[in-house]
Amino acid sequence: MDSGSEEMRLDGPREGPRSGAAPRQLVVLLHGLGANGQDLIALAPVLGQILPDALFVAPDAPSPCDMAPFGFQWFSLQLRTPESLYVGAEDARPQLDRFLDAELARHGLSDEQLVLIGFSQGTMMALHTALRRPRACACVIGYSGLLVGEDRLGAEVVSRPPVLLVHGDSDEVVSPQALPVAVEALRGAGVEVAADLRPGLGHGIDETGIALAAQFLTDVFADQEVTD
Repeated sequence: MDSGSEEMRLDGPREGPRSGAAPRQLVVLLHGLGANGQDLIALAPVLGQILPDALFVAPDAPSPCDMAPFGFQWFSLQLRTPESLYVGAEDARPQLDRFLDAELARHGLSDEQLVLIGFSQGTMMALHTALRRPRACACVIGYSGLLVGEDRLGAEVVSRPPVLLVHGDSDEVVSPQALPVAVEALRGAGVEVAADLRPGLGHGIDETGIALAAQFLTDVFADQEVTD
């Protein structure tokens, strides 16, 4: 990563907290290739009903998309070999980590109050980053993505937040087979995973997928309250 990209500050649309109070959770939405933060911030009004004290932030990825005349990317996908995916996610991870740390510090929150939600390449980044942070976040929710470097996870995993993965069985961009591969690798590394293969869904998020996320968030934070 060159010095210019090192200095770029991630930012994007923000919404909430719905309650009007100070944030008690931080939900970071990570978009896919060729999109921007506006692509996922639309989830905030829906999930904000579940987490009324959550601040939702959807940062634009750090680099212009090199496969389209618009949008951004977390890393290039011109090469999609397992090694290139791993290297790309690993190179992008430090900048996302710094963004997460800065946002948590800015609002006086801890990793236990952090939720990462990704779509497609954003799911790759959410999983790759969350599992290597020093402290576990509250949870990770990934749509239509994949786990990069699944063969290295056992040796590199640091944190084990609960994970929800949702994928369409008609996904024409990321193979639906990525779902069971990710589930097997995550469970093998000791990560609790819930997964749902959506019938007839392509590369996208449907209403059931959003409902699953809402229930998952409800359960995660209910468990936190019991633990606290």
